[in-house]
Amino acid sequence: MQITIVREQFLKPLMQVSGAIERKHTLPILSNVLLEVKNGVLSMTGTDLEIELVASVTLDNDTADTKLTLPAKKLLDICKSLPDNSDLNFSTQEHQVLLTSGKSRFSLTTLAAEDFPNLEEWQGEVEFKLTRLELRKLLEATHFSMANQDVRYYLNGMSFEVDGNEIKTVATDGHRLAIAQKQLEQSLGAQRQLIIPRKGVLEIMRLLPADDEELTIQFGANHFRIIDQEVIFTSKLVDGRFPDYRRVLPRGGDKLVIANREWLRSAFQRVSILSNEKFRGVRLNLSSGVLKISANNPEQEQAEETVEVNYQGDDLEVGFNVSYLLDVLNTLKTEDVQFTLADSNSSALIEGSGEDDAMYVVMPMRL
Repeated sequence: MQITIVREQFLKPLMQVSGAIERKHTLPILSNVLLEVKNGVLSMTGTDLEIELVASVTLDNDTADTKLTLPAKKLLDICKSLPDNSDLNFSTQEHQVLLTSGKSRFSLTTLAAEDFPNLEEWQGEVEFKLTRLELRKLLEATHFSMANQDVRYYLNGMSFEVDGNEIKTVATDGHRLAIAQKQLEQSLGAQRQLIIPRKGVLEIMRLLPADDEELTIQFGANHFRIIDQEVIFTSKLVDGRFPDYRRVLPRGGDKLVIANREWLRSAFQRVSILSNEKFRGVRLNLSSGVLKISANNPEQEQAEETVEVNYQGDDLEVGFNVSYLLDVLNTLKTEDVQFTLADSNSSALIEGSGEDDAMYVVMPMRL
């Protein structure tokens, strides 16, 4: 077997699939990348049995169909260290592959390609198209609210929902909730909800550029797939039932606060410096036209900021985790932001002023 390819052509797909590969795994084959040549196209596959990434490149010369696996981390490090525009030559020798480039020579151990697992073949039950930018916006608007290693495993991921002509992404860690939605031009005639694991969501965001290229999304019984021009991403789903987030949306909030997002973000950022490092609590005192933000810590240090806001109503004092508020304010892009509050024991509903494509709920804290 002989494969010859320019370094840049080989390195890009290798970097794309490497995100799925675990360095330390109980199955040695999962530390390898599968290289497969078929009809003049070189495909690379990386998997950790939960997510699978496949990237392809067309070879310039005639190469016989072949399959082999190589240690992904070592292969990536070698390719990164070689000079730009150098030629890579691969040839097999019994249980090893010889990689030569100029005067460099590397002998890598290979494992049987037949042992490389692939996520079983499946048919998409629901299929629709989005641009890369549209998908990125849905994920970026909600991903920070996913739980991380929560015992409620169904929270360690993102709910992806289609209902007629509406798509929704929802994430929650039990203390906050993020919802983003998008209207499709045509109805899918289907209703499905699935949970994509946390690693899968972060991997999609790593892979996808923010442009208007179209991609295809497929929902299966146990899998989620994105077919892009450059890479095919497949993920197993989290097996569980996502909580009914509609029940926790605050109702009856009669206190409406509108403020400049950047002023508010900067004020929270400064006050957070002297908040308790563990609990991150800040106190909000709301009165007509004015929001006072304060924080203190066990060292008896205090911070206070006053921000002009558009608010007419009764005085209110409420506490929040400042990190949760900053995550929302950093994600929203509108000039003004709108808080809807009821009382000191109720959650806050936060939205970009004049926009309805994303909403955020943050639970209060006792301070």
